[in-house]
Amino acid sequence: MAGYDDRDGKIWMDGELTDWRGANVHILTHALHYASSVFEGERAYNGKIFKSREHSERLHFSAGELDFKIPYSVDEIEAAKQAVLEANGFTDAYVRAVAWRGAGEDMGVASARNPVHLAIAAWEWGAYYGDAKMKGAKLDISKWKRPSPETIPVHAKAAGLYMICTTSKHAAEAKGCSDALFMDYRGYVAEATGANIFFVKDGEVHTPKPDCFLNGLTRQTVIGMLKDRQIKVHERHIMPEEMEGFEQCWLTGTAAEVTPVGQIGDYTFEVGALTREIAEAYEKLVRS
Repeated sequence: MAGYDDRDGKIWMDGELTDWRGANVHILTHALHYASSVFEGERAYNGKIFKSREHSERLHFSAGELDFKIPYSVDEIEAAKQAVLEANGFTDAYVRAVAWRGAGEDMGVASARNPVHLAIAAWEWGAYYGDAKMKGAKLDISKWKRPSPETIPVHAKAAGLYMICTTSKHAAEAKGCSDALFMDYRGYVAEATGANIFFVKDGEVHTPKPDCFLNGLTRQTVIGMLKDRQIKVHERHIMPEEMEGFEQCWLTGTAAEVTPVGQIGDYTFEVGALTREIAEAYEKLVRS
């Protein structure tokens, strides 16, 4: 497959559809140097983006957390995403909306006078973890920790927050793992590099409290599905050693969807009935 910069198709950029290869930015774009960028990852199923408006609203929220304003309304972003799908002839696709501070009068840390840009691309993308979606993913444990809310806007989907995700995933893949699990700054179990995590014990579900990381839309959807099934969900702080007593585990995220986990470090989990049930139910929901 060609690189992401060398494909046929259209990308929506600052109000108009442009040829894929021409969707470029200047080398002095502020976001490239100082990470002043926010984004959303979304999936379209049968021509409809799941939780589309919630994603667009969160994009605006994230920009506000980084002290800039996107010059397009939620309604305009919604229309642009649909235009991208139609222009590329996609019905099932991954959709990426990204907003950033561009090149302008400022090229130091401050960038209040620089224009804010918005682009939306889409491409066909299968299972994020490949065959791990059936067999169960294997996770490394990252040496990095999710930071304190006092140090960075942890509830924004901001590009800069993913720097340690990239390095952690590279280290995990070098060990033959699919992904890495983070602890947070206090030592509690947090999340994977791009997905939230759930555990099962004695028919009840336990998931880390999202007080220093993104409360994913897929996470929220799955919690709702579990509660609809009268399954008790504990949103709480989880110590790493508790993983020894959990029976099942899965990851959630727009890209990951619902992916079972078979191993985290030295801890192992079965790909059990509840994991399968939720994965299948989520697949039906997004396509309904």
